[in-house]
Amino acid sequence: MKVAIVGASGAVGQEFLRVLDERNFPVDELLLFGSSRSAGRKYTFRGKEIEVKLLQHNDDFKGVDIVFTSAGAGISKEFAETITKYGAVMIDNSSAFRMENDIPLVVPEVNAEDALNRPRGIIANPNCTTIQMVVALKAIENLTHIKRVHVSTYQAASGAGAAAMDELYEQYRQVLAGEPVTVEKFAYQLAFNLIPQIDVFTDNGYTKEEMKMYNETRKIMHSDVQVSATCVRVPALRSHSESIWIETERPVSVEEAREAFANGEGLVLMDNPEKKEYPMPLFLAGKDPVYVGRIRKDLANENGLTFWIVGDQIKKGAALNAVQIAEYLIKVKNIG
Repeated sequence: MKVAIVGASGAVGQEFLRVLDERNFPVDELLLFGSSRSAGRKYTFRGKEIEVKLLQHNDDFKGVDIVFTSAGAGISKEFAETITKYGAVMIDNSSAFRMENDIPLVVPEVNAEDALNRPRGIIANPNCTTIQMVVALKAIENLTHIKRVHVSTYQAASGAGAAAMDELYEQYRQVLAGEPVTVEKFAYQLAFNLIPQIDVFTDNGYTKEEMKMYNETRKIMHSDVQVSATCVRVPALRSHSESIWIETERPVSVEEAREAFANGEGLVLMDNPEKKEYPMPLFLAGKDPVYVGRIRKDLANENGLTFWIVGDQIKKGAALNAVQIAEYLIKVKNIG
């Protein structure tokens, strides 16, 4: 299996290296690609040093089976044809292709089979907040149809990349030292603050991030579900949290929901209020599953249920989900 990573030096690119190694992914040869800024850097994978090559329009992807791309939507659009020209499957972590009709948008626990129909050789990885939400929603959808979702997200600095995590550290240090605070990666100081905006606003007053949750959830779940989201940047370093309210076609008891979450693929039930046990980002960074807790009946809707989830958005929200897509394709002998 010949594998390539485009955007190898970024936070997600580095996570790809860790996840491929952790999961013992069958890599016979690994190629790393990046911009002129990162070309020439060297990274160690399974004891072997690999140099990052400059991404160019050439024949570098000839013979490559799987390409994981995480270098931004512009790069993905520009290089998609070059990457897929010789038959490589491009699993793209950007927003470039997610809502295009002829490109599957896949979360393996929810709609793995969609990955088999890829006329352009591209599979899109959804937005991180959508991924962890639909993994949880799937467990309930298996019981009864979900009609509506209201969700508030609490998104860590790492959602904006490695440099954003560094900025948060630096801001805390500056505040505590009484120094002027550096603000570059976010619209405002994030340390000791919350910012109720992720991505740019659209005409309806929702941000692009919030609309991604609406549109992507419907596409992944093949559902008419209505999703209303508020996305907030919080001063946590890594792992996104979400507070979710759902309305189902029939009432779902807390006990039924707990059992569904406990048995759900890719989920871990962490719900013991008496012992103050519930998912928190500080303790779940670097973990693979999506954790579910605070499961309650919605007091305002008899067909409603509310719960809280936490997932590492660099792992399940990005690199891990893409690698799981590739693992599925290998399992069903649809690649390589």
